[in-house]
Amino acid sequence: MKSSEFVPMFVSLIKSGISRKQLSNDVIAGIIVGIVALPLAIAFAIASGVSPEKGLITAIIAGIIISALGGSRVQIGGPTGAFIVIVYAIVQEHGVGGLTIATFMAGFLIIAMGLAKLGNYLKFIPYPLIVGFTSGIAVIIFSSQMKDFFGLNIDSLPADFTEKWVVYFENFSGVNWIAFAIALGTVLISFNFYRITTKIPGSIVAIILSTLLVYFLKLPVETIESQFGEIPNKLSMPVIPDINLSTIKALIGPAIAIALLGGIESLLSAVVADGMIGSRHRSNMELVAQGTANIFSGLFGGIPATGAIARTATNIKNGGRTPIAGIVHALILLLLMLLLAPIAKLIPLACLAGILVVVSWHMGEWRNFVSMLKRNRMDVIVLLTTFFLTVFFDLILAIQIGMILASFLFMKRMSEATSIKNAKEFLSEREETEEVLFEEELPDIPEGITMYEINGPLFFGAAQKFRELITDTHQKPTILIIRMRNVPFIDATGVNRLKEMCQILKSKGTTIIISGANHEVRKELLDSSIYKLLDKHNIHGHINEAITRAKEILAEKEIAGK
Repeated sequence: MKSSEFVPMFVSLIKSGISRKQLSNDVIAGIIVGIVALPLAIAFAIASGVSPEKGLITAIIAGIIISALGGSRVQIGGPTGAFIVIVYAIVQEHGVGGLTIATFMAGFLIIAMGLAKLGNYLKFIPYPLIVGFTSGIAVIIFSSQMKDFFGLNIDSLPADFTEKWVVYFENFSGVNWIAFAIALGTVLISFNFYRITTKIPGSIVAIILSTLLVYFLKLPVETIESQFGEIPNKLSMPVIPDINLSTIKALIGPAIAIALLGGIESLLSAVVADGMIGSRHRSNMELVAQGTANIFSGLFGGIPATGAIARTATNIKNGGRTPIAGIVHALILLLLMLLLAPIAKLIPLACLAGILVVVSWHMGEWRNFVSMLKRNRMDVIVLLTTFFLTVFFDLILAIQIGMILASFLFMKRMSEATSIKNAKEFLSEREETEEVLFEEELPDIPEGITMYEINGPLFFGAAQKFRELITDTHQKPTILIIRMRNVPFIDATGVNRLKEMCQILKSKGTTIIISGANHEVRKELLDSSIYKLLDKHNIHGHINEAITRAKEILAEKEIAGK
């Protein structure tokens, strides 16, 4: 284990020292990110079906913990758009209390993933799967905002994607054009304000302008106050959720989904940040921090949290290079919550809807989505399956099916990468051209000896192909040499198939010799008792030794036959 693997990055940076100039840059970056995070935290909470303050609580509590304990220098944690779909579904089925428990449980699952060092592998989730469900989430976020974007007077929206749009079209005659103008203005400002300055986010400008217009002109649009009432300007005391076995059974599925999605998104954000600053994060420590953050978010009544790619990028662009920026961002949010809650309640929902439409556009990665449709057919299947399952069915189901499809895709490609060839193919190639050599020192193979060489891992994906190729051959060789010099590893299925094949061929009178297996493969074969089946004299490290042994066996059988 690396000594620093489970050491928070903040601790390492404090030991190495942080310059006064960098400290100043981090504070400035933290202030800017905190201001940017305020409307997003509120918008993500409302879109998730919970009250606005829960988004702020999550951004404050999780933001501090993820920065203080995380494995990244610049990660900004808090609620994100990716969780909207899951959180909304949990709230609809289990209520806010169920969401709190699921978040709490997910925290422990993420910590377990980190301690099990799964952070080293979650980063390698197939890209088509990530693009598929993130694009699907983007479509759902966009869809969920149409009510407030157009100011439609709808009491309750169905959760189903298709039914939601049916309700929209049925009520489209009641568009509130003032709300639509605010939402559209928010989108235009958010997309274009960078032309004026990059220091102030367009979303903040849109919120200030729309809130002032609505307040002073008394515009007839829904606001946070009219929909949710007052925004509390204090943090409640932490409460341990009441969890029993039946609760765990009911919420284990959503908790696993939160843990998987949170782990994937946080590490994806950390990888993107590494590329921007030329650093390297500690994956497993990052997961431990994310899990801890979700536990405390649940204790304080918050929602799931993870690393936020957009806010992390904003932090980096404004000079943040240490976790101090993330801690300052959370403290700024706490200060804004304490001081501005009476004003924040006046924000029009149409403005927040416009902000989330912009978020959904950036989340969708549509350019990558279109380009991936031109790639390998199996990648396209994983992409579209995950996308449509996310949109029309359920994100949890989409992740599960997507992972299964990606696993089959991996197995198929790995099995195709493992080749099993008869030595005669190589020898004939050597005769035809000097550029394709099997082995310079390989002598001619006498009649009665067949040799196969395996190139690639002999795991469960390739093991059946290997068994069928050897046992289905019409040849009945006296001796079969299996050359395994290019087999990096063999798994339990590969060992079992090899053992079955040895038993079948031995019963038919064929002697099997293994050549060139590396130390790890030899250990697996030894543990499986294949060596006992073959006789230790038929296990060799070099091909010349194996062929010499084969000639001895042929000679012995020839003498015995006379």
